[in-house]
Parts: sequence; C-alpha cells; structure tokens
Amino acid sequence: MSIKYNVSEKGNPLQPQQPKKWYANAKSTGDVTLKALAKEIAMRCTASSADTHAVLVALTEVLTEHLADGEIVRLGDFGAFQVSLNSAGAETEAKFNASYIKGTKIVFRQGTDLKEMQNNLKFEKI
Repeated sequence: MSIKYNVSEKGNPLQPQQPKKWYANAKSTGDVTLKALAKEIAMRCTASSADTHAVLVALTEVLTEHLADGEIVRLGDFGAFQVSLNSAGAETEAKFNASYIKGTKIVFRQGTDLKEMQNNLKFEKI
C-alpha cells in the first residue's frame, strides 16, 4: 500500500516576487468509521464488535473529559493528545487574561508505532 499524492504550484505569500514551486498534496483514498474500526479490531482479538465499539465510544468520551481538564492523554505506543492555545499578545504579563485566548486545537504527538509506520511509508503519484 502507498500514500497517494498529487502536486500543485504554490507561491510564497511573504515573497510573491519569487517563482512559484511545486508541492505534494496527500490524497485520501477513503475514510474509516468508528463502527468499521470496531469490527476490524474485534477480528484481531477475543472481544466482540459491539464490545470493541463500546470501548472506542467510551475512550472518546473519557479523552474529551481529560483534555477539557487540561491533562495530556497518553495512549502508550500509539501517542498522546493535548490541548494547545492560540492567543493575542498582551503588553505585560499583568495585563494578560483569558480574553486574549483566541482559540484552541488538539495536538497529537505520535508514539513509536506510528513513527515506525511513518518511516516506512511508500508514495504513489496520481
């Protein structure tokens, strides 16, 4: 299997006078639902598809709760999830308050299993 990609020409918005260059864009070959994942996992262990689905749904709920509490959620060799903040700058530390926070995102840092997979990827231009 391989990661499918195409290329597109893009300019540097900070230096529009420079020539445009060509960059790769990963192309999805589809998606997998939670239910489908549960069935696949169930085929690799002794748990039923319904049990596996229930565990994945519960994992999503618990993960959400811990992230909302400001905790890093570590899932072993799979990786870790953490909330990251985007904020405007204040002139002084004393002036900074929560109103300066403009948004959040969930950051995922892959673990050893995903790093290994990533190091062995193959690519195919479409």
